[in-house]
Amino acid sequence: MNFSYPWLLLLLIPIIIQLLAETLFYKKLNIFHQARTNIKKNNYKYFNFKNNDIKRYSFLIGTFCLALAVAGPQFGSKVKKVERQGVDLVIAFDTSISMDARDVRPSRIEKAKYEIGKLINNLKGDRVSIIVFAGTSHLYLPLTTDYEAAQLFLSAIDTKMIPNQGTSISSALEKAIDIVKKDRNKYKVVLLVSDGEDHEGNAIDLSKQASDLDITIHTIGIGSNMGGLIPINIDSDQTKNFKRDKSGRLITSVLNKSMLEDIAKAGIGQFFHFSNSGQSYVDLSKAIDSMEKRKINSHEYSEYEERFQPIAFCSLIFFVLSFLLPNRFNREK
Repeated sequence: MNFSYPWLLLLLIPIIIQLLAETLFYKKLNIFHQARTNIKKNNYKYFNFKNNDIKRYSFLIGTFCLALAVAGPQFGSKVKKVERQGVDLVIAFDTSISMDARDVRPSRIEKAKYEIGKLINNLKGDRVSIIVFAGTSHLYLPLTTDYEAAQLFLSAIDTKMIPNQGTSISSALEKAIDIVKKDRNKYKVVLLVSDGEDHEGNAIDLSKQASDLDITIHTIGIGSNMGGLIPINIDSDQTKNFKRDKSGRLITSVLNKSMLEDIAKAGIGQFFHFSNSGQSYVDLSKAIDSMEKRKINSHEYSEYEERFQPIAFCSLIFFVLSFLLPNRFNREK
């Protein structure tokens, strides 16, 4: 049992106290205890004490039921059948340090988070999962339709999540494929979000394997052809510097567009470029929406049902009884 407004149950406390007082102490009261017995007998000759007790208790019980009904009792349950249609969407998100480059404003990683966040907001019934990777890959968010949770997890992504640096796209694709391959149905998508910098592994072969399992792989390139320096923090006062090679020269991170295009082609998907201009997520959202949707699952759930009506009706009956029941005998009788 549940209540819509549980704080209103506090109204029951004074009613219960009054009920206890009526039950335990009312009959013990001796009104006009110094009056003579014959006077009392004459005054209460036509008074119906039994009906009077019923009226009092009826009014208090009616008030109790009314307060209970106002609190909004919910009990029982009703079952609803829920059907969703959509795709399973796994987002493999690059968190290597090169994603901090600012050739895309405010930075590659922040631009990617913004556009992917917009994409998640436009999802309708699709399940979404997030994998983060750098030198290693990790499942960050399992498949879910809770888009608010997905946005919360997405906002917390940064380049410090994985200490082991690098860009192991292969391990990310392996993990993404493993998440969705257990489902034999089609309509499964992997979004690879990366700048392709310092690529490690054999991602092309994995993309071909994914296409054989009816998994579409779209790649999203973050960065520019000109590239950008990689900011780092080296001092205790968080003074910014830029990454350098062993000889002390500044390292420029450049988008590996050709490699990402090859991965998308092998995965029967498309390559998308997130740049400074426009809303980059729109084309990607259209590509996902254009896919044929399937019934992902159908499940039933129970929820409490409002049941204040019977209690309110009982309250009305007790109130009517308390007002209509006479508390005096008919003198003619």
